[in-house]
Amino acid sequence: MTTGAEATSEVFWTAFRALPKKQRQAVVEKLLQDKEFVEDLIHAVVLEQRREEPSRSLNEYLADREKKRG
Repeated sequence: MTTGAEATSEVFWTAFRALPKKQRQAVVEKLLQDKEFVEDLIHAVVLEQRREEPSRSLNEYLADREKKRG
C-alpha cells in the first residue's frame, strides 16, 4: 500500500523527470542552494555508504568514547 508521502513524492519525481534537461539542472541548482537540504542529502549518502557496517548499541559507543577520552 502506498502512503500519501510516497504518492506525493512519485508525482514530484515524475514531473521532475519530464522536465527538459536545462530545467532539471535549474531545479537541482536551486536545491543545492538550500543548506538544510544539502545537509540532509549528505546524511543520506553517508547512511547509504555505511549501511553494511556492523552496528553497536549506544551504550557500547558511549563507553568506548569515554575510554578514548581518558
